[in-house]
Amino acid sequence: MSKVTLPTKGPLLSGKGWTAFFVALIVVCAVAPVLNMWVPVDSPLHMSDYAVALVGKIMCYAICALAMDLIWGYTGILSLGHGLFFALGGYMMGMYLMRQIGRDGNYKSDLPDFMVFLDWKTLPWHWTFSDSFIATLVLVVAVPGLIAFVFGFFAFRSRIKGVYFSIITQAMTFAAMLLFFRNETGFGGNNGFTDFKRILGIPIATQEMRMTLFALTGATLLGFFLFAKWLIGSKFGRVLQAIRDAETRVMFSGYNPLPYKLTIWVISAVMCGVAGALYVPQVGIINPGEMSAANSIEIAIWAAVGGRATLIGPIIGAFIVNGAKSWLTVAYPEYWLYFLGALFIAVTLFLPNGIVGLVRKWLSREKKKTTPPEPVQDARRAVAAEQGVETDAMASLPVEAKGARA
Repeated sequence: MSKVTLPTKGPLLSGKGWTAFFVALIVVCAVAPVLNMWVPVDSPLHMSDYAVALVGKIMCYAICALAMDLIWGYTGILSLGHGLFFALGGYMMGMYLMRQIGRDGNYKSDLPDFMVFLDWKTLPWHWTFSDSFIATLVLVVAVPGLIAFVFGFFAFRSRIKGVYFSIITQAMTFAAMLLFFRNETGFGGNNGFTDFKRILGIPIATQEMRMTLFALTGATLLGFFLFAKWLIGSKFGRVLQAIRDAETRVMFSGYNPLPYKLTIWVISAVMCGVAGALYVPQVGIINPGEMSAANSIEIAIWAAVGGRATLIGPIIGAFIVNGAKSWLTVAYPEYWLYFLGALFIAVTLFLPNGIVGLVRKWLSREKKKTTPPEPVQDARRAVAAEQGVETDAMASLPVEAKGARA
């Protein structure tokens, strides 16, 4: 009985891939700060504060799209509730930023203004660690991860799949949104959290802090991309793709899909939580509207437009869709939702593999045009061997394969 040989694990990135990665890192962490802070405002190379805020926000969305690709593109689980995890991470950071306001609020109280307005006397129990930055970082990861773990454990153990899973994730998000809208929960009600002043004692509205958050968001996005690339290339990632393609066969092969699906589900939720925590200080507000069904659907649209199961595709999709949204909501605000719906329908019908899939298909066609048929290549190798020359030297000679005329 012959031994089964598993495919060898290739490098994390190719040479060109590493070059593109470091170029992107330099652009985010060095070039963009220089263009924003040291290039004169009247220069065409100047990067405005508006552009910094916009790109920083889109990079947070790109992290969510990457998380969606891991759970949907590589595992085959369509979630319509990732907006909840994004908002939870944002709320954890927002609670810390509200405590950083101190007595600079309108009511000059140690309590946040909305609590004073509602005649609260003390902080709720879930605000206990909100004045600690380290505890906030832990909660940004722990809260979305814990909720995802509990929800995912019962959902996957019950073998809920397909559209049914998508529906219950959206129902969970909608229920959480209604909960956060209530004033008595201590999350600011309809208005949420806003009017942030400082982070780590440093004014948040300064140009230096904005660029720091911008660079940190870009570095986090690139770091998550490398992590996702490594994860998908591992044995764990191959099992995830097998679950996506044929879960029943995976079970017959002796694998239990539950821990694999639950692990990638929690990882995906944590990535969205981190994105939300980076989003809030850059945008300056967080409210229950971030948990709306439309926001979670948009995350799926970014992944679909860019190309599922590609990693880079959802990032591209997030930039294209949100860039178009930023322009259309200003130029044609009444048509933006129509455009979004038409875009999703067009991708579903004509671009099932997204933009990256279309580019790959075009490149493969071009490669086939430039590569001669295999019989012709074999004939050139034979002639080159007889004449003792390199095969490349025969590339320009018209060689006809044997039996071609027949």
